Amino acid sequence: MKTKKTVFSTILLALVVSICAQSADTLKIKPSFYEVSDYVDENENCLKCHGETKYSYSDADRGKTLTKIMYPDLIVDRDAYYDGVHRSFMCSDCHMGDFEEFPHSLDARMEDNFACIDCHGYDETYAQYHFEVIDAEFAESIHSIDGFSCWNCHDPHSYKPNMRDTEDIKEAIRFNNGMCLECHNNFSNFMLLSDKDEINVVESHDWLPNQVAHFRSVRCIECHTEINDSILVAHKILPKKEAVQQCAECHSRNSRLMHSLYKFQSQKDRKAGYVNSVILNDTFVIGANPSPLLDGISVVVFILSFLVILFHTALRIIKLRN
Repeated sequence: MKTKKTVFSTILLALVVSICAQSADTLKIKPSFYEVSDYVDENENCLKCHGETKYSYSDADRGKTLTKIMYPDLIVDRDAYYDGVHRSFMCSDCHMGDFEEFPHSLDARMEDNFACIDCHGYDETYAQYHFEVIDAEFAESIHSIDGFSCWNCHDPHSYKPNMRDTEDIKEAIRFNNGMCLECHNNFSNFMLLSDKDEINVVESHDWLPNQVAHFRSVRCIECHTEINDSILVAHKILPKKEAVQQCAECHSRNSRLMHSLYKFQSQKDRKAGYVNSVILNDTFVIGANPSPLLDGISVVVFILSFLVILFHTALRIIKLRN
């Protein structure tokens, strides 16, 4: 028979577990999928397989069910999808209706994927992003080869405008370089698009001084694209022999980084009227760059100084009258 102490301990443990579980639910800050999409139920017809690491199918005639591992590239992360820019769409908006049949037909599997411009091009809603210019740049890029499309770099199931909305430039750099390294540092993916020999990214950039710092502080496209001031991110990838290899291109007063990596920050500063910070980048020069903190401290110091002068003047007047 359990003692009263044992029973009490069991009840206490159960209470603690219950409180922790409730706390975990409280900490979930992601909104319900139903709050961001009207087609969650419809999409589950696809995600019940493509949102899982395994799937099953049955043959009624044989009375047999098989369970298979889902190919990793075909798995769609629900959280990432409903946090991305395409979260309000149904899977069937982009994928042909033949996918409703299972197993999927060969025609469905061989479907042509939409390009970004198919939906976003020549539409005033997206005019500020100049998708037509991006499409033209891509057509001149070395990436414009058979089998290569927007999808190879920008996963439509999780895409978010990383650079445009970033608050952490270092994280944005890691994200953007990760897109390049998905192929250029993963030969299995590289072979799907090219018959060239495997490239060692580190060795091919061994001419860079302090290579680690460069990889951490700039995006690959800073040196491997042609700058275009009319679009936010350059898409004309240049051949290796045309890549930037002159230090002065970046380490100079008229740095190309101001027209690429820091373009977004510069444009925001221009809109705010802070032209000096655009010219000087992240360098602080007294009287040239605005600083909300220093501005606030200056106002406080000014008010306190004014009050001290006012108080001192009042004392002088009282003393003279006496």
